[in-house]
Amino acid sequence: MEHERVPVLVVGGGYAGLSAAALLAWREIPVMLVERHPGTSVQPKAFGVGPRAVEMLRPVPGLEEQLANIWTGIGDTMRIAIAKSLTDPEPHMIMHDEHEELAFLSRVTPVKTIGAPQAEIERVLRRKAEELGADLRFSTELRSLDQDGDGVTAVIRDADGDHVVRADYVVAADGHRSPLRRMLNVPTSGKGELGRMCSIMFDADLSGVVRDREVTLWYLQNDVFTGVLVSGTGVGAHVLGVNYADGQSESDFTEQRCVELIRTAIGRPDLDVRILDTTSFDLAHTLADTYRAGRVFFAGDAAHTMPPTGGQGGSTALQDGCDLAWRLWLVITGQAGPDFLDTYDTERRPIGALTADAQLANLGVRMPPALRVGYPEPLDDPAGALLGFRYHSTAIIDEPGDDGSILEDPRVPNGRPGSRAPHVVLDWDGQRMSTIDLFGSGFVLLAAKSAGQPWMDAGRLVKDRLQVRLTRLLVDDELMDVEGRFTEAYGVRGGGAVLVRPDGYVAWRSLDLASDPTTTLETALRHILSRHRPHPPTAAA
Repeated sequence: MEHERVPVLVVGGGYAGLSAAALLAWREIPVMLVERHPGTSVQPKAFGVGPRAVEMLRPVPGLEEQLANIWTGIGDTMRIAIAKSLTDPEPHMIMHDEHEELAFLSRVTPVKTIGAPQAEIERVLRRKAEELGADLRFSTELRSLDQDGDGVTAVIRDADGDHVVRADYVVAADGHRSPLRRMLNVPTSGKGELGRMCSIMFDADLSGVVRDREVTLWYLQNDVFTGVLVSGTGVGAHVLGVNYADGQSESDFTEQRCVELIRTAIGRPDLDVRILDTTSFDLAHTLADTYRAGRVFFAGDAAHTMPPTGGQGGSTALQDGCDLAWRLWLVITGQAGPDFLDTYDTERRPIGALTADAQLANLGVRMPPALRVGYPEPLDDPAGALLGFRYHSTAIIDEPGDDGSILEDPRVPNGRPGSRAPHVVLDWDGQRMSTIDLFGSGFVLLAAKSAGQPWMDAGRLVKDRLQVRLTRLLVDDELMDVEGRFTEAYGVRGGGAVLVRPDGYVAWRSLDLASDPTTTLETALRHILSRHRPHPPTAAA
């Protein structure tokens, strides 16, 4: 049987798997992805990518522009309504205008939310991953997996038969039923299965309805069914999701029945409809009790399956894949110790649970007859949660008195460890940019020019000593602080410095100039990278 060797094997070709593959390939880590389906998604599936996911994808050259250029027909606004049909004279509006709800985003991030369907985004990610050298194998299924102290042995099957793959690590992005999760006996919690939905992609002229109402997402509740409809600009592909009633099965959704349901949803009994595709999927709230099982790391729906109400499942999956990529890169290149990978579970699992609970709460509000008994309450500030979550782990050095919060208001940046590094407008040789643009390819040490040179000197010594990719930057030197916000936003007014991780999160901060900057910085970085024992250096810098 043929044997192959690769540092990282990714199982699953959805959001989490493709983002992991693309970001690993961009970092020049050989990666193989296997996906049992013949290609990426056919149906639009999830719509939109949140700003945090875009920030994490942004470092890959050209990727953000390619995603932003996808024409989706959604337009520049997002309005959400609860109604009996699209012609309901009195719909209940629950989000009137995306620009009004999320106006603060332009002040806290340089990126924009991308309103595109998952199917199109997956195609872009696939092309980018392949362009960067990732080995993507569709129509290929994982058959078995065994772990030992040195790696993972997997058997995969394609049209030519079985092959053995030896990998250092595995990214399990194999969906909400996750065969890998079951194979490794990873327990789960949460509400479990909540129901089943038939997704009907169709073509119909809705111009007289959609353009007049300017509503993109409809939660529908009538005497025939409950469900959701996502519309385009009026002419073209739309998607109707219908909740299964008790006793229903896929065979009940014949083409004629689907046409009838669409006409009920629109409120036009004579509407000309063409069915393009139908599929069914489970609504669930299932959380893996650990995101790590030895050398296998769970991401996307394999880690946290959540109802679609709220639209953050896809963005959270993308973040998982991007997050795993930079952590695996650090360990595989010898910059971080093996224990560093424990921080993936420690940091990402609380955020996955919080997001899944928020979407479950939305389900109780928006889509009766889902019972709210025992459901969590909606977030007080769902918009702020897009960019305001915090991490706590050994890869973050909390400051004394830290409150341990996992959410904060991104509108009031503070630069404390565990927080996303604030967006500050800079000028670099006449070109406007954001501090966000500095992050992605390695650690970044930032300090103000007025008292920061000792930190820059320390960073050079520590970078060479630990063989860590570290960029040292003085603000108001080559980088000009256009709005004069850097020292306040990052909390380094007293000659301190801040260390930002490749994911754009503050790992450590010194509020003042240390008596021995080199020892202070090296001690902090060793702790962050789990370099508690000798680790053979590689050419990482």
